[in-house]
Amino acid sequence: MNNRSVPTNIVLPHVVYGDVAEAILWLSRTFGFSEHYRYGDPKEPSGAQMHLGEAWIMVESARAGRGSPKQLGYWTQSLTVFVDDVEGHFRKAKAAGAKVVEDLHVTEYGEHQYGVEDLEGHHWLFSQHARDVSPDEWGAKMAGEM
Repeated sequence: MNNRSVPTNIVLPHVVYGDVAEAILWLSRTFGFSEHYRYGDPKEPSGAQMHLGEAWIMVESARAGRGSPKQLGYWTQSLTVFVDDVEGHFRKAKAAGAKVVEDLHVTEYGEHQYGVEDLEGHHWLFSQHARDVSPDEWGAKMAGEM
């Protein structure tokens, strides 16, 4: 049986927010995510599933044992989303109020990307492939070579 809510072989990170309704609006307006569904009280939802193309996330409310970086005082993860037009995405996110923590640049491993923090301090990277770079050019080793 197939999962009807998310295609197979997709990683679905759960991102915790103190105010899920506000997070849904902010992620839509700032990053371009679309809401797939929400659950709990429609005005104060417990969570929602959202996507940007084939990049899927679950937005969840803070509860026992789970908190946002704003509540914890630090972030525990970073999310990377690959987009078709990283420069346009950067302009839109910046104009909508995302806190830029890493300006748009090309990395040593060939990705054109930028980093931002969202309304509750989660760290996001948005990236677009810029050039092919062999892992050994930037110091990485393939698993079979170790």
